[in-house]
Amino acid sequence: MRFAKAVFLVAGIYGLLILTPIYFMENAIGQRTPPAITHPEYFYGFLGAGLACQALFLVLSSDPVRYRAMILPSVLEKVSYGIALIVLYAQGRLPLSVLSIGSVDRIFAFLFLAAYFTTKSNRADV
Repeated sequence: MRFAKAVFLVAGIYGLLILTPIYFMENAIGQRTPPAITHPEYFYGFLGAGLACQALFLVLSSDPVRYRAMILPSVLEKVSYGIALIVLYAQGRLPLSVLSIGSVDRIFAFLFLAAYFTTKSNRADV
């Protein structure tokens, strides 16, 4: 259980540190990597959903056994972003630097799966 607690605590803190500053970077992103963001609702919606997941990871870190059922959707969150980056890179629509940074999500997906399989359910097996 210590492993799962540590994994989700690190993931939650890391995600908060990475995602929160992006809220203030809409214009800078448009200037550094044109074109400008044309659909800010998607941009801020993605950030809001991402931050909500970080809150979930922090809750999971508090009691992985109790919230074990939420580990699998957490894996899905990490895998979906990781796969999207791989596809975009393969299509030539994403620089290698972004794919590389996104590898952190794929690593967390594997760690989340390990946490799932090493955390025993608190329900009695019948």
